[in-house]
Amino acid sequence: RRMRHFAIPRAVRRAANPVPLSAEVTSRAFAHFADHCAICHGNDGRGDTVIGRGLYPKAPDMMLAATQDLTDGELFAIIENGVRLTGMPAWGTPSPEDDTETWELVHLIRRLPKLTQDEIATMEALNPRSRAQWAQEAADREFLEGGGETPAPTSHDHPAH
Repeated sequence: RRMRHFAIPRAVRRAANPVPLSAEVTSRAFAHFADHCAICHGNDGRGDTVIGRGLYPKAPDMMLAATQDLTDGELFAIIENGVRLTGMPAWGTPSPEDDTETWELVHLIRRLPKLTQDEIATMEALNPRSRAQWAQEAADREFLEGGGETPAPTSHDHPAH
């Protein structure tokens, strides 16, 4: 953590989030996090996923002070530049749109400790799915609407390949 701290330039560490928080920003950040980040960090940000637990070091619990006490600029830099010698890749690209998305994610990371179960369920609905999972969901919906046969149970304990 100390090396990561010193690897982030002081001006970046001190940077304030330039994106105003709004319902639209939160909605976009939920969708982005669910699609790109939750596979390692989990929809709730705890890092308790198959991949998150399998990393070395493990994906952090972003609800804890070790993450929440970072400055907005530090969070931005971690997302943009990654963390060397960990599973956290650099996601940044040299575009203003990318910077905006990253700052929106900083807002979401700040919100993680206050997420409701409904918000977590909303993100789960936005998580990527395999063709088999889409087919199973369609079969479940068809059955619940009174058509088709009883769908075969699936295990949600294993990630799609």
